[in-house]
Amino acid sequence: MPDAFTTRMLHISTGSRERVVDLTADCEDFLREAAAGRDGLLSVFVPHATAGIAVIETGAGSDDDLLAALHTLLPADDRWQHRHGSPGHGRDHVLPALVPPHATLPVIGGRLELGTWQSVCLVDTNRDNPNRQVRLSFLG
Repeated sequence: MPDAFTTRMLHISTGSRERVVDLTADCEDFLREAAAGRDGLLSVFVPHATAGIAVIETGAGSDDDLLAALHTLLPADDRWQHRHGSPGHGRDHVLPALVPPHATLPVIGGRLELGTWQSVCLVDTNRDNPNRQVRLSFLG
């Protein structure tokens, strides 16, 4: 099947502040075309050493809570061995160990199967890199 695997690259501008960016609508748009009503898997991957993908609730404060928790776990100070970039940037390189750079999600009947309050999000704590790519791939 030539259309069993389809991929698209998103270009996301996160600016110069830490962000949790909801990608759910982008994922749904991609699946309308790529899945065309089929079952399969959606892979979401960020090819950056300082960003991750999370499936969390957004809009009710959980996205801000996630950033606050990351500040507690990974303080932006001078304790890190990796020292180029902004002060504390070394922690950004540890982030993907806690918030992995990928997620694989079920697609049923062409629709992303998330829980009621779940969203697919890019988590970016790196203020030095305002431009991110996210690869969406559908395997039917």
